[in-house]
Amino acid sequence: MSQFAINLIFVGGSFALYIAIAIWARAGSTKEFYVAGGGVNPVMNGMATAADWMSAASFISMAGLIAAGGYANSTYLMGWTGGYVLLAMLLAPYLRKFGKFTVPEFIGDRFYSKNARFVAVACLIIASVTYVIGQMTGAGVAFSRFLEVESDTGLIIAGVVVFLYAVMGGMKGITYTQVAQYVVLIIAYTIPAVFISLQLTGNFLPPLGLFADHVESGMPLLQKLDMIVRDLGFVDYTADVSNKLNMVLFTLSLMIGTAGLPHVIIRFFTVPKVSDARWSAGWALVFIALLYLTAPAVASMARLNLLTTIYPAGETANAIEYAQRPDWIKNWEQTGLIKFEDKNNDGRIQLYNDKSDSFKQVAQDRGWNGNELTVNNDILVLANPEIANLPGWVIGLIAAGGLAAALSTAAGLLLAISSAVSHDLIKGSINPNISEKGELLAARISMAVAIVVATWLGMNPPGFAAQVVALAFGIAAASIFPALMMGIFSKRVNNKGAIAGMLAGLLSTVIYIFLFLGWFFIPGTNTFENVQANWLFGISPLSFGAIGAVINFIVAFAVSSATEAPPAHIQNLVESVRYPKGAGAATGH
Repeated sequence: MSQFAINLIFVGGSFALYIAIAIWARAGSTKEFYVAGGGVNPVMNGMATAADWMSAASFISMAGLIAAGGYANSTYLMGWTGGYVLLAMLLAPYLRKFGKFTVPEFIGDRFYSKNARFVAVACLIIASVTYVIGQMTGAGVAFSRFLEVESDTGLIIAGVVVFLYAVMGGMKGITYTQVAQYVVLIIAYTIPAVFISLQLTGNFLPPLGLFADHVESGMPLLQKLDMIVRDLGFVDYTADVSNKLNMVLFTLSLMIGTAGLPHVIIRFFTVPKVSDARWSAGWALVFIALLYLTAPAVASMARLNLLTTIYPAGETANAIEYAQRPDWIKNWEQTGLIKFEDKNNDGRIQLYNDKSDSFKQVAQDRGWNGNELTVNNDILVLANPEIANLPGWVIGLIAAGGLAAALSTAAGLLLAISSAVSHDLIKGSINPNISEKGELLAARISMAVAIVVATWLGMNPPGFAAQVVALAFGIAAASIFPALMMGIFSKRVNNKGAIAGMLAGLLSTVIYIFLFLGWFFIPGTNTFENVQANWLFGISPLSFGAIGAVINFIVAFAVSSATEAPPAHIQNLVESVRYPKGAGAATGH
């Protein structure tokens, strides 16, 4: 059986499963559409939350970024994991106690203002749309390789599949679909990692294999990797970072951005009780840890496999001939995600750091005229089984897993966007008397429109999947997280302060991002080149969310201090939310 047929069976079978689940769990009411009826088991909710959380950025791109940047990019792991702990401890149980459907509804009621709700809707949509770009980009990468179609065609297929199960099922369908997607993606991620760890280190546990000896050379694996990348002009894989401030801010931005992302927060509204919200968070951390503990090993081994493929004898001065390149390079070349240009016409592949001034003389001595192989970071995890010559069924499995990761998070994000439009915007302000049937129709139409917009934006992303996602975290960190924290833990912050803070945090972060990555992410419209020399105090656009959050807090407290205190009943409400001894039913539908 051909590899294409195997991929089709795995991917097609998983899609059929998702759509069947959506039909079985079709939402018949707004409560089922928004919060799955509020009766999801905590263990299942933890698994669904993990699938919602472990997006294309986690599955496809995170290991690719760590592989490319080494220790410096471990900030993604630290920020996302730490942020989830923050979310579980500081936000989830209190928001569940409040008993509303959505984040904007909480902000609107807590700050007793329709305008605050409007601003929260805007912040949610901007963060969620930015995030979903990364998911669709990741889905396009997976489709383009494993179904042998153009990346844009893959994006359209992904959009259609999400439409079929998310629009029909709503949160009820998405929840049970995500349970199935978690099983698919975790098996797909860990099985190839076990095989590759056994090949390279003889250790079947990838996290332990990372610190074991490389079988072929007898050296510690990381030491072997450091030696190879150093000989090619790259910084040591395990090297420390020079810009500690940026690293701290980026990690912080990811942490508080995690705690402000609405598609994860909304999952804690789907369980019956406050205690269930806490248990859901605990189970989600267990399920997430299975992948996150494996990712650093996958990244390191992918980088080593790639370099030893190009330099099989272990001598970096003697690269393979292009004509003798392995099949996996030929396969990925067809997608355009690997590109070769023979700059010195020697018929061999030179892969090295041609940006390093200290390495230029070495490259000239070897007759190299520039790096000749461009490898998209997003392909490394998906290509890993092929690089390691694993069986065809493993390749099919990881194809299904990569798509499951992208589609599970995309569905959660699209639901957050849909509920913000239909429940918070239309029912909350424009037409409060809309019938439940009309609201359900509005929710499905708004989700369909969001899918179309996300697919189009996915065709023109401003960066790698994980980088785009990092921007979304920065936006959520600067706008939504401070408002939630102040809404729960401060009785003094009023409606004027909350609105001013959200706007200040959102605008400062978005403008800073647009200055370097293009206005509204349109390529070529950036005001400054995105290099460290141009960054304000050396702060990357990916890290600015933490600064935006500080601005939000300062403005909100300053404006609140200069204006009247919130009404007594709002202060009493805040006091009651802080003691989550029970949970009211979800209201407002």
